[in-house]
Amino acid sequence: MIAFPQRTPYLTPEEYLKFEEESAIKHEYIDGEVYAMAGASDPHVTISLNLASQLLGHLRDRGCRVYISDMKAQIESKNRFYYPDVMVTCDLRDRETPKSKRFPCLIVEVLSPSTEAFDRGDKFADYQTLESLQEYVLINMSRHRVECFRRGDNGLWILQSYAGENSNFQLKSIDFEGTMVSLYEEVIFETVTEQNSDPQQN
Repeated sequence: MIAFPQRTPYLTPEEYLKFEEESAIKHEYIDGEVYAMAGASDPHVTISLNLASQLLGHLRDRGCRVYISDMKAQIESKNRFYYPDVMVTCDLRDRETPKSKRFPCLIVEVLSPSTEAFDRGDKFADYQTLESLQEYVLINMSRHRVECFRRGDNGLWILQSYAGENSNFQLKSIDFEGTMVSLYEEVIFETVTEQNSDPQQN
């Protein structure tokens, strides 16, 4: 979750990576500028952990890796580094870069009121430039709802939504089927009072 821009001189990707190693808090990087990330709420963390735990077991011994929140996704063509809530890569080239991953097949963001517009808009547009990405998933934090955007054979993105406490959902990029019950286990829904906003304006 991006919170606000950190006032620093323009940073190259290499300078950003060094800056991030020495920083006490995480920052996302957008074309030379860094943006401090706000702390996540209990539901946000719980949903991310629930999903990552299930994917870890599902993908064991399949040559794929599951990452949660602390691993950066690098978008070289757009000069960006983001921290997805959950990310899966099955590309051996990602074993060569311990600080970031460039070839994910699945990226998941848990929606927060202050960053939902960005996750649906500019961030999704940036992620779409990753040729390896097959599926982009948005998980609602205030009700049982999962939105899966899948890249079709023609390159267009197709949305499939899943809703309801007793529903199942599919992540076709990794041949996974999950339940809302497991995804939202121990989650206490928050009442949304904030308006969605572009984090770059905060």
